[in-house]
Amino acid sequence: MAGAILTVNAGSSSLKFALYAVAGETLSPRFRGLIERLGEAPRLVVRDHAGTVVEETDWRAGDGPDQDAFAARLLGWVDAHLPVDRLEVVGHRVVHGGRDLVAPVRVDGRILAQIDALSPLAPLHQPHNAAAIRAIAAERPELAQIACFDSAFHHAMPPVATRFGLPRSLEAEGVRRYGFHGLSYEFIAGRLTTLAPDLAAGRVIAAHLGNGASLCAMTAGRSVDTTMGFTALDGLVMGTRCGSLDPGVILYLLQANGMDAASIEDLLYKRSGLLGVSGIASDMRTLIASDAESAREAIDLFVYRIAREAGGLTSALGGLDGIVFTAGIGENVPLVRSEVCTRLAWLGVNLDEAQNRGGQGRISAADSKVQVWVIPTDEEWMIATHARAFI
Repeated sequence: MAGAILTVNAGSSSLKFALYAVAGETLSPRFRGLIERLGEAPRLVVRDHAGTVVEETDWRAGDGPDQDAFAARLLGWVDAHLPVDRLEVVGHRVVHGGRDLVAPVRVDGRILAQIDALSPLAPLHQPHNAAAIRAIAAERPELAQIACFDSAFHHAMPPVATRFGLPRSLEAEGVRRYGFHGLSYEFIAGRLTTLAPDLAAGRVIAAHLGNGASLCAMTAGRSVDTTMGFTALDGLVMGTRCGSLDPGVILYLLQANGMDAASIEDLLYKRSGLLGVSGIASDMRTLIASDAESAREAIDLFVYRIAREAGGLTSALGGLDGIVFTAGIGENVPLVRSEVCTRLAWLGVNLDEAQNRGGQGRISAADSKVQVWVIPTDEEWMIATHARAFI
């Protein structure tokens, strides 16, 4: 075999990775892994392509590796599981590419500086994306690393969808709507061409619903508009993020409550959303299992905002042919899919509830005017596909 590709998706307290063998134009998944609770009591689980656990390690609090140390461990693990193949390239998910980083690119010092400069626009993600790149570079400076940007898929949105009602001087500085979850949406657009080519050529809203959540309006597989904007804080209510907010609230927090920028950032990114509204948890499974009224109110708000934004995106598309649910909540929570689609019945959406409970493929009824699908996303595959072009 010619070589192998490692993909890395680094977060604030977790790191996902996948290993692919490369033979010509063929990518063959080998392993997927997740280390979570970094900085606390880390836990590593690695599975092979069949889903069998091949490694599982738990560390006591304070004893486990931090992100930098785990990067070194990860490269050693890859070497041990590549007796023939050679690791050719590492592909990274990087959340924000700003105005200039609009396609996958090999990372050098200049590119890394650009990534760092965008950290204030994605404080939960960007610093950790950059840290993983640096940690691997420290271990293997000769190894090619490719940055794949979550904002790139939306770069071709029309100006009317990217512009704020602010002075043009700020737009010239880069204050505009960018959009995120692009690697996921790019994968979904590609899968639709195989699963439902007629729908792929039409008007589709893809709903990436997880701890981070957004919607993307696509025409013929291209982004027309999306709910996230300048930062990944915008749009839908999320696990711990508030989503769209009247800017006057920020002024109120600054002026009346005496909060500073750091405390407001912490509030909006880490203490709001499902967690803030429910006062219980950010995890949808926990909220569904709860009898607390506040848990139900948080679910209702989550669903309401999805349906409201979907109505707006339908206007941007000039109609709607299909909806695709994906990511953790979108793929695994039938209740949310059912309640969103009930609110969108005015568009002609009609679920087949038995299919919805099954949670795979097409879940709309035969007479539904709008097709509804559940398609698992695979950002790692998309990263590996982009990284392969650099071998």
